[in-house]
Amino acid sequence: MDKKELNFVLQEGEGQFVEFKESFDSKSIAKEIVAFVNSEGGRILLGASDKGEIKGIEITNRLKSQIQDITNNCDPSIKITFGEIDFILLVNVLESNNKPHRCSEGFFVRIGPNSQKMRRDEIVQMILNIGNKKFDEVITNIKEYDKKLVEMYLKKGGINFPINKSTLFNLGVADEKRYLNNAGVLFFINNPKKYLINAYISCVRYKGIDKVNVIDRKDFDGDLISQVENSIDFVKRNTKLSYEIKGISRKEIPEYPIEAVREAILNSVMHRDYFEKGANVQVDIFDNRLVITNFGSLIKPLTKEKLGKIAVRRNPLIADLFHRVNLVEKIGTGINRIKEECRKHENVKFRIETNGYFIAEFKLKKASPQISPQISPQIVTVLEQKILVQIKDKPSISRAELSNRLSISEDTVKEYLVRLKLKGLLKRIGPDRGGYWGVVGK
Repeated sequence: MDKKELNFVLQEGEGQFVEFKESFDSKSIAKEIVAFVNSEGGRILLGASDKGEIKGIEITNRLKSQIQDITNNCDPSIKITFGEIDFILLVNVLESNNKPHRCSEGFFVRIGPNSQKMRRDEIVQMILNIGNKKFDEVITNIKEYDKKLVEMYLKKGGINFPINKSTLFNLGVADEKRYLNNAGVLFFINNPKKYLINAYISCVRYKGIDKVNVIDRKDFDGDLISQVENSIDFVKRNTKLSYEIKGISRKEIPEYPIEAVREAILNSVMHRDYFEKGANVQVDIFDNRLVITNFGSLIKPLTKEKLGKIAVRRNPLIADLFHRVNLVEKIGTGINRIKEECRKHENVKFRIETNGYFIAEFKLKKASPQISPQISPQIVTVLEQKILVQIKDKPSISRAELSNRLSISEDTVKEYLVRLKLKGLLKRIGPDRGGYWGVVGK
């Protein structure tokens, strides 16, 4: 590691592969080393604060010997290497082929930026899974990546650092020869479906409560972050808004708690079984419910009852990459946050089904109120704004043209034209054939 790479790692912060330690503490160092060796490996930067500031530490042979003694006393013993730069001691830990390892404090595993003590069932499962490679860490034969996606990712993570040959390695998405792993393909290639056929999200809005009449449908197959963001936009434009009016202020109330839906979609792409090539993530919206489905049964020792209590991840690199750009908060708390958002929303009942698939269902307790004609014309949704812009540009535009320009179905266009007329923002001038639209007050 050179000085530039060190600055990048310090900016990037702690994560799946990096731990900062301001000073030496034998028990703490032992726990971190064991956690890394039981996971995918990692690096401890001794002399760096939790905030990524260089505090420095006196690097002596005695200090190195103390750390080496810790690894020798682990069961089984652990091999490490050292590096030094700017008064920082680097402790490099490789993933072990002889898991699980333990120190005097017990067995530990790395979960995102934290080292978590393992329970008995987790230790047993690790032994059973020896030799099984996780999907997201499998190295591909792909080196090409989209530089703009990497730049956007670093910007989202608050990392102000130019891309160099070590960037993807330090993000944990490429090996030292710069071959991408599957996590790198999903995050930093524009169309990962080209290489991973099931790597996309299908979103469908149905009319009624059955899968019969499709109003709107879209498949999102870009990078994983855009898949999630585009799916949320689809949900927003295909669900209703109601309003709470108190005095002169108006509060928008979405039909479903959007943060809870976002969390459920994130969970679906983080925890799905990508080894299964016959299924993708599905978001289905009906008149009375919203259902998110992904293939993959619960990972042992996780059970339905333990959801939200312990963190067991099928794709730890994918989860860590989302965590680094603040799309995921504390690892393992997603289900509890979904339940809390639904509780605050009051009109949605949340249900989980685990039967080989993982199904998250948001069901309306009562039908959402329709948008009222008395609603202030100042309250306009994103999709409504886009429609108004297109109509202002071409008043004679047809529903088919709007559908094509905005990549939505004609039924959705029809529905939103009615909404805009009810809001008093749009009126039809002249006959259906030969007439045109008038944008009111714009």
